[in-house]
Amino acid sequence: MSKDAVESAQVAARTHAAQADRTPADAGDAGYSKDLKARHVNMIAIGGAIGTGLLLGAGGRLHNAGPALALAYLVCGVFAFFVVRALGELVLYRPSSGSFVSYAREFLGEKGAYVAGWMYFLNWSTTGIADITAIALYTHYWSMFTSIPQWVLALIALAVVLAVNLISVKIFGEMEFWFAIIKVATIVGFMLISIFLLATQHKVGGHTPGLSVISDHGGLFPHGAMPVVLVMQGVIFAYAALELVGVAAGETAEPEKVVPRAVNSIMWRVGLFYVGSVVLLALLLPGSVYSADESPFVTVLSKIGVPAAGDVMNLVVLTAAMSSLNSGLYSTGRILRSMAMAGSAPKFTARMNRNQVPYGGILLTCAVCVLGVGLNYLVPSQAFEIVLNVASLGIISTWVIIMICHMVFVRRARAGLATRPHFQLKFSPVTEIATIVFLLVCLGMMWNDPDVGRKTILLIPVIAVMLVAGWFGVRRRVSKNTDDELAELTK
Repeated sequence: MSKDAVESAQVAARTHAAQADRTPADAGDAGYSKDLKARHVNMIAIGGAIGTGLLLGAGGRLHNAGPALALAYLVCGVFAFFVVRALGELVLYRPSSGSFVSYAREFLGEKGAYVAGWMYFLNWSTTGIADITAIALYTHYWSMFTSIPQWVLALIALAVVLAVNLISVKIFGEMEFWFAIIKVATIVGFMLISIFLLATQHKVGGHTPGLSVISDHGGLFPHGAMPVVLVMQGVIFAYAALELVGVAAGETAEPEKVVPRAVNSIMWRVGLFYVGSVVLLALLLPGSVYSADESPFVTVLSKIGVPAAGDVMNLVVLTAAMSSLNSGLYSTGRILRSMAMAGSAPKFTARMNRNQVPYGGILLTCAVCVLGVGLNYLVPSQAFEIVLNVASLGIISTWVIIMICHMVFVRRARAGLATRPHFQLKFSPVTEIATIVFLLVCLGMMWNDPDVGRKTILLIPVIAVMLVAGWFGVRRRVSKNTDDELAELTK
């Protein structure tokens, strides 16, 4: 019998024993409450799919790529759906708050789990810096806050969201539920207004809405196809956080019912909210009118004279940034605890408070975000762009690892070493390979941006060296934990 088969048999036996004893297959799953309800998980899925990437970032992308941006959102949305569908299948196979890190441990070994966990931590800790920077910038929109330094506002935002995360998972779920409601209501309201403007042919900024707005200003590709290709990397980042469904599933009582519904609904939400919104924006105004400095929704509403449009949308994008920061602290706390129980993260990140919240991991992420407060103090104008590109490395690597885990899982299932649930990603391994190739191409396209993107790619060898050095630092502890776990299982 091959080494892979032996390891697979051990894993299968361990999982079966764990289920029989009603103890978690992953030690990092012990101790959590199951307080997240179906509505929480559904809205966490929506909240992950809708963020500042649409509410704010679509303006600059429309300016650069034109109406064909809708195609970019559609293509990226399809691959994002493949990732979440693959993760959803793994969740139904074995729900875990360690999510893809736990699956990487089972299917790729401890080294795979180590890389997956720390790259995800890199993603969310740097995204957290981007979020607190964005919150400070959005707050400065109102004149009453302009006298307060950007770093002070960033620190206040971090303190508020940290407090919410440490109270209980139920409070986190409620906060995300209402954040998502605000975002959805805003986009639905905007889409209804846009449809009314199209139906009545009401002029918007001197332009009569309709297909003529596209055809009279360069068509679908006013600047050629290349800008649409180059914008893909930013669009991928707009979908980041969809994988939160997998983490949240570990703290819901009925994942087998909740997760398939949440995952399946992502596809139509992506089509409706992202693609639908961009199509409507393109039909109302030429792409050249939009800019990266203003939400495209504000651009349209201000052109038709809606009072306080800027104030309302600024409040919404502020909410979106708070939601992202909230989700980042939540997910990294759970991921780091799973790693700490295996020995690949600091011991204190395994600690939980009396409310069953892994506060050690949350505080570590906050510590990195505090460095971001310092970045806001030193280079306030560049802080957002610097960390956003570093975060994209984390999310692309996370999605690639999810697809690799799924391929190994399917291979083991076909060998009779695991059982696939009824909820499946179709056409494996073609779907996974196509998704991985697409994500790597998006990563490679960052080289075409000499200012920030190229420097970000040059960070990859630096991050690789840090990961290798870190592994040599923790491998003995990981090996000891593994030996202890095997000894416990063979008693």
